[in-house]
Amino acid sequence: MQPVLDVRDLSIELPRDGDRRHAVEKVSFTVNPGEIVCLVGESGSGKSVIAQAVMGLLPRALRAVNGSIALEGENLLAASEERLRDLRCTRMSMIFQEPMTALNPVMTCGDQIDEVLRTHTKLDNAERRRRIVEMLAQVNMPDPERVYASYPHQLSGGQRQRIMIAMALILEPTLLIADEPTTALDVTTQAQILELIKEIQRARGTGVLFITHDFGVVSEIADRVAVLRLGELVEFGETETLLRRPQHAYTRMLISSVPSMIPHSRPRDPDALVVLRTEGLSKVYGGGTFLRKGHAVRAAENVDIEIRRGEVLGIVGESGSGKSTVARCIARLIDPTGGRIYLGQDEFAGLSARQLRRHRHRIQIVFQDPYRSLNPRRTVGDSIIEGPMNFGIGRAEALQRARALMDLVRLDPNSLDRYPHQFSGGQRQRICIARALAMEPELLIADEAVSALDVSVQAQVLRLLDDIREKLKLAMLFITHDLRVAAQVCDTVAVMERGRVVEYGGVQEIFSNPSHEYTRALLAAAPGKDWDFGAFEAA
Repeated sequence: MQPVLDVRDLSIELPRDGDRRHAVEKVSFTVNPGEIVCLVGESGSGKSVIAQAVMGLLPRALRAVNGSIALEGENLLAASEERLRDLRCTRMSMIFQEPMTALNPVMTCGDQIDEVLRTHTKLDNAERRRRIVEMLAQVNMPDPERVYASYPHQLSGGQRQRIMIAMALILEPTLLIADEPTTALDVTTQAQILELIKEIQRARGTGVLFITHDFGVVSEIADRVAVLRLGELVEFGETETLLRRPQHAYTRMLISSVPSMIPHSRPRDPDALVVLRTEGLSKVYGGGTFLRKGHAVRAAENVDIEIRRGEVLGIVGESGSGKSTVARCIARLIDPTGGRIYLGQDEFAGLSARQLRRHRHRIQIVFQDPYRSLNPRRTVGDSIIEGPMNFGIGRAEALQRARALMDLVRLDPNSLDRYPHQFSGGQRQRICIARALAMEPELLIADEAVSALDVSVQAQVLRLLDDIREKLKLAMLFITHDLRVAAQVCDTVAVMERGRVVEYGGVQEIFSNPSHEYTRALLAAAPGKDWDFGAFEAA
């Protein structure tokens, strides 16, 4: 049987201004018809570079200097640009990680799929529309006619990803490349997208090259797995064998870094002081005026939570459940519509902007994307000392504190004069943690602070946060859609659905015996929930 994709001794050269010479070096693997092969590895391992090389989309700074890429026997590296354009969508297609960036915001979804058919077929308008609506139904879109006429911003993240899948499959290619297509999705939507890809792959016999850093996804979807490290293929084999009996130390390290779904056990201090308490916290958007009616969106409704000193409260739920809204209300980045927020003995919700300023240092927040959180034109040292200096601390003392904090987050204190782009993603997140701690807060909010990180870096940052919580006895509010992370980080969990807390209690109780149907659905949808990653069998 001829492979759909055959990569042989592929080497892709980097510009000669760094330590590494190759982005990819002598990589070989195959994808057979009806097979799903997962490429896994940390950022910079070469996963996306290989996908771009297959599609003929490599940046000009990168070039293939050795090997071959064969699509059903045809060498793509020798193909002209015109030939590659003919092959894209007809015989090979790609689903990108972030559909909102991949889709054109000023074209309807129907028109964007239609563009593929207009370019590669001679079908008339009516037939093209019929095929698009039919494909939208196949990817389980509700009301395909409405979706056809909708713009990307009018759809949810999961629906936008389905549009990308419909566009990629409309001409029934033999090879589908999926580059981290579920990373930004919540757990239930992720499960739906994975099942959809498996269904389509089985029905059409499509070969799938699936790029991911999530071993839960690997365990659910892959037939074979290729592990990349710094551009080199270190291990390639059947999924079951590789997950249970990995041969390479790097593979073992990656798999061992996956958080367990079994909640941790940590003694709770019932006498610890309550740092944060909310009563009936609510946030409503819209609703119109006396003279004009409007639709009211209840982003958060009657939320009651409590966090004690040294404890971590996790808020979990799907996108749009109200997790980040609650966090932003507590930090007073947005004003709550109703309810009370107590920080210690002080009521926080009703403070004016002027009154709030002197309390700002007491609550600090670490956001999801550290690169966007840091000013690219300022050194990391200036970013860390800015807050303390705004609260009257001299520059020399603030710098001394910054150096101590860099040591606390396990970064070189001598690197304070460097800029954000000179650090890796995990290092930038550590800098954001140091910046938040520079204010000596009573409450630290982490809003999806590890969701964009590789599994190994994620494990390091989670250990760091736990060490900081233990050393400083910080109260933490941890927002995540990753139930594995919640199981290992949190003492208590609030499960949110459509703005309401539907279940609230100890993490062990909720994970082992959930009482609400929504919580049970979330836990059932977690990828790889039945796998005990890191429990390796003897070779």
